[in-house]
Amino acid sequence: MADRPEDIANALFSELFMADQLARTHVSKALPRGMELSHFGVLNHLARINDERTPAQLAKTFHVTRGAMTNTLAKLEWAGHIHIRPDWDDARRKFVTISPAGRAARDAALQSITPLLSEVVRDLGPERVRAVLPVLREMRLRFERGTP
Repeated sequence: MADRPEDIANALFSELFMADQLARTHVSKALPRGMELSHFGVLNHLARINDERTPAQLAKTFHVTRGAMTNTLAKLEWAGHIHIRPDWDDARRKFVTISPAGRAARDAALQSITPLLSEVVRDLGPERVRAVLPVLREMRLRFERGTP
């Protein structure tokens, strides 16, 4: 590989984009029947924060349109995995929280994908994976700030 910054950047992002696509494909196949990756992401987020969020906050967190988040939330509500309630102070807003069934579905999904993810880390070596995490985290934070 050449040492030019643009060549390194192209190689890095080519690998990241392909790894992302392949990881999403493999994780999606490992999820319980009927659960989509977007569903798992929202359930996992709500379970971790253990608090309510508005649909707009969730859309911003996942970097998707409000319409896309509304669609995901409608499917999760239909499945009984979330509760959506009105904001008692502002009727235009709603709040989303994970339901007990949603927490159980998230836990089942974690159980189904953890062996796949653990195998990758085990095969690559935990030390190597741990070493790359700060670089990936900084890249993510830069993009979140809008300063790539």
